[in-house]
Amino acid sequence: MFSKLNHLAITTDHYATVGMFYRAVFGMKSSGDTAREMSAISVGDGYTGMTIIPRRGGRKAGLDHFGIEVQDIDLVRERVEKKYPDIEIVKRPGNRPFTSFGIHDPAGNYFDLGQPRDKNRAEVYAMDGWKQDNTISHFAMRVRNAERVAEFYQDVFELEARNTPMEAGGYQFTDGRMTMMILPWKISSFNGAGIEQPGMDHIGFRVPNLEVFKKHLADVVKQNIQLTPKPLDFDDEGLARVALLAKCPLGEYQLADPDGTLIDVMGDH
Repeated sequence: MFSKLNHLAITTDHYATVGMFYRAVFGMKSSGDTAREMSAISVGDGYTGMTIIPRRGGRKAGLDHFGIEVQDIDLVRERVEKKYPDIEIVKRPGNRPFTSFGIHDPAGNYFDLGQPRDKNRAEVYAMDGWKQDNTISHFAMRVRNAERVAEFYQDVFELEARNTPMEAGGYQFTDGRMTMMILPWKISSFNGAGIEQPGMDHIGFRVPNLEVFKKHLADVVKQNIQLTPKPLDFDDEGLARVALLAKCPLGEYQLADPDGTLIDVMGDH
């Protein structure tokens, strides 16, 4: 496959707690040493790495961006310059453990761009892949002009379209393991809930058995209350937001991490 969807990033005021949440609840592994984890924590499932970044002034909290690893960045440049001349590709600082470049899509969603031979690959992004029961299955973003955004990812990154049912006007693309969901942003979608700006929406996990996962989550919370998921069904607005998240065809149990990032979980059937 020309491209891999194997990087996510969360910005949070409580990065150590959030990092422990994903390790304790989903069994993700961390490879960073203490010195590195003072700056950010990277965890992974053996394929997708997720960097949890302390929030600084001016940064928004929550699911921040994703990353694509490609076989040939020069070819990506050629494709972008030919069909999307308004899109920029910029060099990123060398201390990032996944990326060499930054880029954005036609809707302005920023994402990282790396390749296997990059010298700055580190932590879970440099480890040999491993197998574990719980894996990240997908991530979703809501955008204006979903059709043009979907065309961009298919043209430039050769991602495979999936035809599974989903929200009207939405698209799914896969690298063979991870799925990207491009959902239309409509203000009416948030009827009854707080209105959110276009951007990253949620991440999804796949677990072997959903009921076993729920019991494990309850045991984790019982052991450490700091790892309690942030409540979603706190009032009618919360229930409306859960209902919107529940429209995702790749999940069946909705929750949020301790800082509020939305998560959709599906069990194997």
